[in-house]
Amino acid sequence: MTSDFCRNIVIATDGSENNLKAISYGIKLAKLSRATVYALHVIDTYSLSQSWTAGKETMYEVLKKDGQKATVKVKEYGEASGVEVKEVLLEGHPSNEIIDFAEKNDIDLIVMGTLGKTGLDRFLMGSVAENVIRHSKVPVLVVHSEK
Repeated sequence: MTSDFCRNIVIATDGSENNLKAISYGIKLAKLSRATVYALHVIDTYSLSQSWTAGKETMYEVLKKDGQKATVKVKEYGEASGVEVKEVLLEGHPSNEIIDFAEKNDIDLIVMGTLGKTGLDRFLMGSVAENVIRHSKVPVLVVHSEK
């Protein structure tokens, strides 16, 4: 049985292993509703301070490569399930970019995890999810990691 309640789903990913459960849920929902998935990763250029010049370009390239790997992972999960996945790499403040993309691209649902990376990154990812929940006009499904 399929449903048309969602035609376009964003899976916001940070590339961490903790995000795999959210990816899995998003792909399953997309398969059930025959939705297109947008694998979205935001390069956090907001955190790359304007005054930080030494190594800034190298750090940006590392973050960009990590983002590409994260979206490819979602695409691979989608292909294995027969779900169309479009990769999207954006730059800026993560929660703002996720919300803006969803609102400007007729997205029906945002899927994301609560825990991303560890330490400070874990705290920041939690605050990204919280900001998206608080400010998005699009429904948000937050999937807890198994850790």
